[in-house]
Amino acid sequence: MYSHQLLTPDGRQLTLYSRFPIAEDIIATSAYSQPIQANPHLRWHPLRGEWVAYTNYQPAEEQGLIPLELPPGRYDIAVFDHYFPSRTLSAHNSFKCIVETIPANGACEIVVFTQNNQASLSSLELDHLDLLLAVWGDRTVVLGANPQIHYVLPFEHQGVEVDATLHQPHGQIYAYQFIPPIPAKMLEMQRRFYQEHQRNLLTDLIHKEIADNQRIIYQDEYAIAFVPVCARYPYEVWIAPIQPVSSLYSLNPHQRWGLAKALKTVTLKYAGLGDGLTGGRNQRLRDRTLPYLMTWFQAPTDGKTHPAVHLHAEFYPPHYTTGSALAGGMFTNDSLPEEKAKELQAVIVNI
Repeated sequence: MYSHQLLTPDGRQLTLYSRFPIAEDIIATSAYSQPIQANPHLRWHPLRGEWVAYTNYQPAEEQGLIPLELPPGRYDIAVFDHYFPSRTLSAHNSFKCIVETIPANGACEIVVFTQNNQASLSSLELDHLDLLLAVWGDRTVVLGANPQIHYVLPFEHQGVEVDATLHQPHGQIYAYQFIPPIPAKMLEMQRRFYQEHQRNLLTDLIHKEIADNQRIIYQDEYAIAFVPVCARYPYEVWIAPIQPVSSLYSLNPHQRWGLAKALKTVTLKYAGLGDGLTGGRNQRLRDRTLPYLMTWFQAPTDGKTHPAVHLHAEFYPPHYTTGSALAGGMFTNDSLPEEKAKELQAVIVNI
């Protein structure tokens, strides 16, 4: 992996990554000439026991698409600081209200997967996806090295249905000053299981899924993709290394390559499934890929060891959220995971 770090005209970091050497004369560009003085803050929600982030600006540019900021040159992936971050390392608390507030310290990065604005994850070559996994790992190391950062969360919104803001294939990375509620709940469940059984909770589930052999979408020696037996959404899929690895930067080359194949398989199957769905609530998916949110869950970067954590990604296709799920946190899935697994298994793909 090759990388080259630049500074944009408005003062933000831009890092280029490539499978090939990167020219030293590439010049960083930006749609903006001046840095935004972002000062986001967090307010404590006393009933839910969690923080809520607030940005202190409503720029007109945010209402449309974020302009593409890639400079010309030969490279594969670009990572740059978001111009309108909901958390930043320079945030300082200047807001007073009736609940506790603190600066929203952290980072928001945009990861442009390729310079080809007609591409998608499913169309990228395997070695390009392998590089992307390495980039996510590198950003985890870079961001997590800051003592203010305790959790790094890479994710992708694919499709306008999930509010993607760029036409170019891209994702984001949020770095938090604490472990967010959902990863914190996952971490607690994994810790409890590890303390009681001396093995990993997700590893145990993966081996049960392999033995059951009903919901597997992709499997090789190193990686697996499956519709989890406990799926909350139709067509939900998880991918993971088969052997426990705590973070993206801890993957060995074999595991990373296996995950690249799993990632391509799942996204190709979503593309094929979107082409084939017709009628009812699925009518709008005809002739295009099934939209999804993909999120990677890994160990915190808080300086502690986390042997209970098993790295994995979860894909959530868009689905009508009931009041029970949104307000009560109790999900109801109107289709069995086995049924949706069969539909995905039936989509033939070539990786």
